[in-house]
Amino acid sequence: MRADAARNLEAVLQTGARLLARDPGTSIAAIAAAAGVDRRTVYRRFETREALMAAVYAAKLDACEKVVAEARLTEAPVMVALHRYAEGIITVSRRWPVDVRQMRDEAAAARLCRLIGQLDAFMDRAVRESVIRPGLPLRWARSQLIHLTNIASHEMPELTTAQGADMVVHSLITGLGPA
Repeated sequence: MRADAARNLEAVLQTGARLLARDPGTSIAAIAAAAGVDRRTVYRRFETREALMAAVYAAKLDACEKVVAEARLTEAPVMVALHRYAEGIITVSRRWPVDVRQMRDEAAAARLCRLIGQLDAFMDRAVRESVIRPGLPLRWARSQLIHLTNIASHEMPELTTAQGADMVVHSLITGLGPA
């Protein structure tokens, strides 16, 4: 792919993510205009609006999978992995603000389930290593982690990603840590 075509694709995907997060009914023409490209450029790459949406979701999932891998949830000390994950996911969520739970694609939904499974396993590890207290309802810690990163990503844009990650980790550990 030519460099200008790659830049155009990236602009369309990121603009699409931003606009679709605000209004899931946004048209391809509106996304193209906001990305600074002709709508024919978008239609050459994506035959339908649904294909564009699938590409946006896939880009976010790619980025999320990279964050999970780089956080080293199974190898790094729990607190280090937790902070790496929070900082990385805040960055990804700000860049790709779409809600991946809205996907209609089975393959993408399976990818999301794998990511959630990795987070559940990580939270189980945090319980075993006494970072999170035992006895919480199943999935509670993971749900709180996702909610806190969403708050830092979308409701607190004035925080840097590092500050947001600090707040996420502090809030999670203060609320769910050993009594």
